[in-house]
Amino acid sequence: MSDPLSGPASGPVSDPSGALADPRAGTAGRRRLFRRGLVAALAALGLAAAAATVASPAANASPPAPSSGWSQVFLDDFDGPAGSGVNTANWQYDTGTSYPGGAANWGTGEVETMTSSTSNVALDGSGNLLITPRRDASGHWTSGRIETTRTDFQPPAGGKLRVEARIQLPNVTGAAAKGYWPAFWMLGSPFRGNYWNWPGVGELDIMENVQGLNTDWATMHCGTNPGGPCNETTGIGGSTSCPGATCQAGFHTYAMEWDRSTSPEEIRFSVDGVTFHTVKATQVDATTWANATQHGYFVILNVAMGGGFPGAFGGGPDSGTEPGHPMTVDYVRVLQSGGGGGTTPPPTGNRDAYSPVQAESYDAQSGVVAEATTDSGGGQDLGSLANGDWALYKGVNFGSTAANQFYARVASGAASGVSGLVEVRLDSRSNAPIGSFAVANTGGWQSWRTVPANISAVTGTHDVYLTFTSGQPADFVNVNWFDFGH
Repeated sequence: MSDPLSGPASGPVSDPSGALADPRAGTAGRRRLFRRGLVAALAALGLAAAAATVASPAANASPPAPSSGWSQVFLDDFDGPAGSGVNTANWQYDTGTSYPGGAANWGTGEVETMTSSTSNVALDGSGNLLITPRRDASGHWTSGRIETTRTDFQPPAGGKLRVEARIQLPNVTGAAAKGYWPAFWMLGSPFRGNYWNWPGVGELDIMENVQGLNTDWATMHCGTNPGGPCNETTGIGGSTSCPGATCQAGFHTYAMEWDRSTSPEEIRFSVDGVTFHTVKATQVDATTWANATQHGYFVILNVAMGGGFPGAFGGGPDSGTEPGHPMTVDYVRVLQSGGGGGTTPPPTGNRDAYSPVQAESYDAQSGVVAEATTDSGGGQDLGSLANGDWALYKGVNFGSTAANQFYARVASGAASGVSGLVEVRLDSRSNAPIGSFAVANTGGWQSWRTVPANISAVTGTHDVYLTFTSGQPADFVNVNWFDFGH
């Protein structure tokens, strides 16, 4: 879809992430908004919408058992009373027309307001989730957008991750489908709470569809915007028709497999078990791939109305568009296979307080982004750290002899007058810091120094929070690692 901040792109692009503008490159543009794009080769698709006459099969009561070698790490099959909302242990609602502080209209130009109302997002009582766009008497559209509370979906080292959903797209075609834009997709975990670090943190579009066309688009977004190694805002994408019944007339299983058992690492997209698009790590430089993949992801389901992507195929909703056609989701699940364990985040707990804890190995976070570092030892650091950001490290063992020192490896390219505190809290972000130190410009975002701080005496095992506090909204520090001392 077109980037509403920069005008039309060279081809149709899309980006439900709600981020629009420059990437974080060097010391400039660290938190400007980006937009994601979609697939470049749209002209060859045959753009006529298929008239759906095949009867829709019923949704399964439950997904099939995982294949041999796969274990299930997340499932929602949307069982529950008709008219009830989603399970908020699994999902959170995105409401309004943007993320907090994010681009207006979710950065895409879409026209609906997202709500948590069961008129837009509800179970149907038969094991399905319905996300239904509606239009009121004044012509205003509402719809629904939900994302998983978990942000840690990624393959184990040497293993695979499969994210799949069985979905029937809104069963409307032709002029009545004008402006419809359903999607099943994922964003890199550092996006949550930041909203300005796209596309570097990565995005995986497992299924997108517009205008009731019998086409499934899949795309990976990464690198810098515009252009860059991933051709943003278009991204690295492919498309296919739904096999058998059209995407609108029947249920299909849309899936992504992220495979770390191959060399090079690759991400595959499929519909009904047939792979139609693959992105390999060697298609981009190593830093771009690492920045997009060395962290977890969260899953998103939504139906937008209007915006740049539908606009590329005839425009947004008008008086002929029919409201009330839901995207029907039978289930969403995440499977894992092989490997010797996770990378980032690591298995919970059993961290030694007196050995370096890599900052990017968090168990949870808000507002941070993992990026390649030039510090000794290489790897990644946590960047884009500003007021209100935080990262959690579970199960840090301080032993029986009290720790009274905290050390952190930090760098800063903050502008003159911009500084902040790196704080340590135990077990809850609402607890008072046990210690902190102030940091300002160190000579650049990759100009590293180790800074000590006194802390209150600590023994035993605790969850450690690093919190970042500043009187200015700008980024003020990167962190590579931290540890504690006696």
